[in-house]
Amino acid sequence: MSDLPSRPLKRARTLKSELSVDELVKEEESQVTLVAKEVSTLVIESLASTIVATDEHEDAVKVERSKSSTMGNESKPKTTVPRKKKGAAEPSPDDFPPRASREWKVGAHISAAGGIEQAIPNAAKIGAEAFALFLKSQRQWNSKPLSKESIENFKLRMDTFGYDLKHVLPHGSYLVNLGNPDKEKREKSYECFLDDLQRCEQVGIGLYNFHPGSTVGGCTVEESIKNIADSLNRAHKATSSVVTVVENMAGAGNIIGGTFEQLAKIIDGVEDKKRVGVCLDTCHLFAAGYDIRTKEAYE
Repeated sequence: MSDLPSRPLKRARTLKSELSVDELVKEEESQVTLVAKEVSTLVIESLASTIVATDEHEDAVKVERSKSSTMGNESKPKTTVPRKKKGAAEPSPDDFPPRASREWKVGAHISAAGGIEQAIPNAAKIGAEAFALFLKSQRQWNSKPLSKESIENFKLRMDTFGYDLKHVLPHGSYLVNLGNPDKEKREKSYECFLDDLQRCEQVGIGLYNFHPGSTVGGCTVEESIKNIADSLNRAHKATSSVVTVVENMAGAGNIIGGTFEQLAKIIDGVEDKKRVGVCLDTCHLFAAGYDIRTKEAYE
């Protein structure tokens, strides 16, 4: 209380009797305000002292902990325990429904997201007896090479699930146009096409399906067909065994392959006839004007 303001002198108190009521009230309020300010100052100073003391205490504790930690590290060398890699269990044929066994295989185009080896359990999941897949992104010119691990796992799963490589038909990139009259663009398509064939040989697949191409309105149908055949001959010489399977098309616009006659002309231009085949897309076939709705119409 020594910090509180001193009480008014007796003379001051005696003078109060001489003051009016309003003046007395003002004087009392003035005294109360002064006391409140002094108390507030004392509280703030007290809090500041407490905070400083607390900070000093915490700093001292940190120093002690640091010393303790250092001494512990000197006496006990730090060892790192390697974490175990978490991975999904290897799929087993027992986890999937049994597949039918027949001469004519039924299947679908299967997702290979996560690696080409993923297409195999994905095919087994729907009971497919055969399947198609993309060996890389079908909408990019350049893709990462197949990893050694992916190739090995593909071969292992093919054997484990009992699939035959002759019942696997990779589909080519949608970007490729071997019939393009522009030499630079056709070369870009050829490189992408050849890369797919080489991937087939890496995993042991013997068939490869692709869309033949288009004139893009820049040349005749005959010239475009010759470009396609020349590209196939070149690709066959750069690889050893893959059979290039030409897919029939719906025949819209400048697209090549909408008629059997166009497919025949492509094959006529291929030197090694054992390295070329045809894939019949029934949807494309019907859209191109071939009525296959009944056996009689088909024959």
